[in-house]
Order: sequence, then structure tokens, then C-alpha cells
Amino acid sequence: MKSDLPKVMHEAFGKPMVRWVVEVAKLAGADRVTLIIGHGAELLRRAFASDAGVTFALQDPQLGTGHAVDQGRRDFMPLHEGDDVFVLCGDGPLIRPATLAKLLATHRADGAAATLATSISDDPQGYGRIERDERGQFRRIVEQKDATPEQLAIREVNPSYYCFRVSDLFGALSEVDNKNASGEYYITDVFELLLKEGKRVSVVDAVPPEDVLSVNTPEQLAEVSRILASRANLGSSAEFSPHEARRT
Repeated sequence: MKSDLPKVMHEAFGKPMVRWVVEVAKLAGADRVTLIIGHGAELLRRAFASDAGVTFALQDPQLGTGHAVDQGRRDFMPLHEGDDVFVLCGDGPLIRPATLAKLLATHRADGAAATLATSISDDPQGYGRIERDERGQFRRIVEQKDATPEQLAIREVNPSYYCFRVSDLFGALSEVDNKNASGEYYITDVFELLLKEGKRVSVVDAVPPEDVLSVNTPEQLAEVSRILASRANLGSSAEFSPHEARRT
């Protein structure tokens, strides 16, 4: 991002990217939000100091996405074991409440241990790929760094919108290892582990392709800001009419 500012604190259409994510999570029904913070931790603490229901967990050292989520164990394990939690990325300001509502509704209707939303992308570069078996059933998420040429050709991608049963999430996180190309603990490994335990993992193709845009450069941030401005002009910043969701 050519800046010392934490990426999630860069502004998209007048708000830090992470602010969009927090607000959408609350609109979707989250009654508490834990921000996993690292670089620029104090800046984030100050930015959300007056936000009711927002707490913080420090990730130090930073050992991957699975390790990051595990830092929230203290805040969420006291919940009832049947309660659910969203896991979202702070640099995804195009997220919408309707997407999370669809994710949560499917998760609960299926009685799933974990549910993820996917998208079909003509340009999957940079995203984890959704690998399915010969029957079309979800098998696992393969991170790009670990993917074979055949897996890299997959167009169904992981935009990192997750819902978990709290007890299943933190139970599986205890089993995640770092035997991969990055030497990190991946949150994406949780889904395959839960399947091996015989638990239900649901998949919803609920994220429109236009909502899947990584923000890793100032140019991409400007594009996201333009999309958010367009939504505001149309009065549709919170909602969308998704195509028919595919569930497995």
C-alpha cells in the first residue's frame, strides 16, 4: 500500500476498510466483534475505542490466519457451545449484510459445524481455490501457494466469508499445523479437519463476482472506493439480490 498505515485502516469511500466490515457484521446480527490486531495495534484501539461490543486480541507474533483467529479463543469460548461466530477479513470492505445473512441462514438450516461462502471468478489470481470431489461435494480449500497447476485452473474461489459453531472452530484450530508453503497456520485447514471428523461443512455460492476484489495496492483501493460510492448513489450499500445460491 506504499504506507506505514495498517492496511485495514486505509480509507475506502470515507471510512477505514475495517470499519465497513465491523458495521456490516453488526447489521447482520453480530452482538460482539473481536478485532485481531498486530501492526498498528494502538491505532486500531483508538479508532474503535468508543464502539460498544468491539474488543481486541493481539496477535504477536503473526503466524498465519489460523493463529490469528485462535487469539479470539478467550473472548468466544465462554459462549454456549452451540453459538455461532463469523470469521471475516478486515480488508474486505465490499462485504454486504445480505451475504452474511445468507451464510448464517444456511449454516443454521443445515446444522453445520462450518459454512463458507464462495464466488466464481474469471480472475482467481491470489485466492484460495475450492476443491470438490467427483460428485461435486466440497473437499477442501487450497491456498494459491500450495496449489497444483490443475488446482490453479479452478474458478470457484474463497473470498474468506466464514461462519462456525464456536466449539467446532476452536476445537479444530487446536489440530491445525503449519506444514505448507508459507509455514503458517491456515484458518482454511479447519474445514478439511472438520470433514475428517465427520462433521457437516456447508458451502454457499453467495458472493457476487463484483464483490470479490482484493485490496493490495492504492489503485485497487481507489476501485473499491468507486464501487462503494456507486452503491451509495443507488441506495444499495447494504443489500443485493444474489443469484440462486448453490449449497452442498
